[in-house]
Amino acid sequence: MRCIVDGDVVLSRPLEGPLSARIPAFAAWAREQGYEVHSRHRKVHLAACFCRWLGQRVLSGRRVCAKHATQYLCSRARRVQIRFCDHPALRQFLEFLRREGSIPAEKVVARRLTPVERQTRAFETYLRNERVLAEATVVNYVPFVRRFLADRFGTGRIALSRLCARDVVRFVQRQAPHLHRRSAKLLTTALRSFLRYARYRGEVATDLAAAVPCVPNWSMASIPRGIPPEAVRQLLASVDRRTAVGRRDYAILLLLARLGLRASEVVSLELDDFDWAAGQLNVRGKGNQRAALPLSPEVGRAIAAYLRDGRPPSPSRRAFLQAKAPIRGLLGQTVIKSIVGGALERARIKSPTKGAHQFRHALATQMLRGGASLTEIGEVLRHRSPQTTTIYAKVDLDALRPLALPWPGGGR
Repeated sequence: MRCIVDGDVVLSRPLEGPLSARIPAFAAWAREQGYEVHSRHRKVHLAACFCRWLGQRVLSGRRVCAKHATQYLCSRARRVQIRFCDHPALRQFLEFLRREGSIPAEKVVARRLTPVERQTRAFETYLRNERVLAEATVVNYVPFVRRFLADRFGTGRIALSRLCARDVVRFVQRQAPHLHRRSAKLLTTALRSFLRYARYRGEVATDLAAAVPCVPNWSMASIPRGIPPEAVRQLLASVDRRTAVGRRDYAILLLLARLGLRASEVVSLELDDFDWAAGQLNVRGKGNQRAALPLSPEVGRAIAAYLRDGRPPSPSRRAFLQAKAPIRGLLGQTVIKSIVGGALERARIKSPTKGAHQFRHALATQMLRGGASLTEIGEVLRHRSPQTTTIYAKVDLDALRPLALPWPGGGR
């Protein structure tokens, strides 16, 4: 006797066993997540076999936990070959049941934190909640601080009052030679931030942040590498907007090229951030700061085309979604880098880098050559410090050339 679940998933046997009543809802969830029929059929079939196995062992639904899924797959492996997707599919079924309250949540035994981990987590919480730093900054700072505390205190008790300038200097001297120049610079920045935090907490009496050695990074030594305007035009023209993915990628590339958004800002955009009546886009920038940017007709049309004819149905409020199941918001800045890199490769464009930041540099350079001031550029790019914008002064070589001093012993 056949059993049809969610309209198009056909099973050879009726549903049996505890929790089998929740299988239709699980099938509907898989459909909402954008899984294809063959994938949904595999998930539902596996869930049905698992529930039947539970019934044969007279297990009630309230007693089901992750170990039973492992036991079932071991039992199944004696009869049929286990596929690589079976473990994730059964795990999804259990997670679905937990969210619905059909089975109890897994009891997670809290691991006892070491003194270094406790101190590091407290600093991490401070950076997020009180300093409101960008997630990327927090992720970059914390490993260096953890390494510093482990180097100084080992596995013992953390006594920040015992820190001295010599501890700080020795740590930097040992670590910096093994790091890239930019990473070494990040190390010292993270240490200064932590030592200021320790003094703010009253655990350090002296200003040890001033004892952190300076690592030359020469951040102002190079000219910002922006993709040339003709390459931007070629890139945008090469995107295949006949597909849903193409419409999504085209809208993202326009946001990077025309508005100079950061990759993290594109990822975090939500549907409510678009004010269509006012023609504005509300952006969450670094430090969770909000900024309203004008939404040009070109950018607006591209985003509307994706939302209308490319964005998959989803309860997610994120503007840009993954194209493959499970359908959800883009998972981090690396996805934007991948979109940019893939578009450049398909268009056969040689660009300064493969990342999204080159579009910000290109926009700033174009504005500067169009007569915009550094202050105006800083406002468009939402720089928190004017010092960040001054690097673009070097792009205007014609304006800088009269300022160059004559070379000693030059032409007479």
